[in-house]
Amino acid sequence: MKLRGAKVLITGGSDGIGRGLAAALKIEGSDVVITGRRKDHLEEAAKVIGINYIQGDVGVESEAVETVQRFVDDHGRIDILVNNAGFGYFAPLVEMDLASMESVYRTNVFGAFLMAREAAKHFIEQGSGNLINISSTSGLKGGKGSTAYSSSKFALRGMTECWRDELRPHNVRVMLVNPSEVLTHFSVVAGYDQVASEKKLRASEIADAIVGALKIDSRGFIPEFSVFATNPF
Repeated sequence: MKLRGAKVLITGGSDGIGRGLAAALKIEGSDVVITGRRKDHLEEAAKVIGINYIQGDVGVESEAVETVQRFVDDHGRIDILVNNAGFGYFAPLVEMDLASMESVYRTNVFGAFLMAREAAKHFIEQGSGNLINISSTSGLKGGKGSTAYSSSKFALRGMTECWRDELRPHNVRVMLVNPSEVLTHFSVVAGYDQVASEKKLRASEIADAIVGALKIDSRGFIPEFSVFATNPF
């Protein structure tokens, strides 16, 4: 597809992969809007990149509905939705609490569902669209302490397959992206120390991969791909 002039909405766009992708698509000439819960972070990112933002929590149904509708009202259509909002909670099974598990699912699973549902209504009406779900290699293989996060990404992968099957007849491309470890503020929110390394992935690598996938002519698409660091050790 041609990215110049494309109308793009990115959730969790004030930091990390979302911010990196917003900057990359801005360079490509897309009309990009980021969304998230923290107004101060959104304002800073939007100012630096030169884009607009909509404050909202994807895990709250009324706010998800309002965000997509406001975007379409402002831009006339939606060409690309990137479901990037997400966070992790890591603990051994016997130490986990239900509230934390529910909180992860509220954003990573239900938030993605709500945003996809609202965008899909417009995609179907338009007869075109692109839905990009940012998952993780943790959604391909679970690990100790990762019950909440990994299972939420497994759920996202399953939903993506369902949505792809439903939306292909409407010329909608549904793609899943599985990054391995990326140097972002994810670890700070998740409560663990991330070791910085020149060998580890940056948000820009994930953004480049997504831009490349989007640039494929709309008659075809890459259903799912993973991005690994070549030698992170």
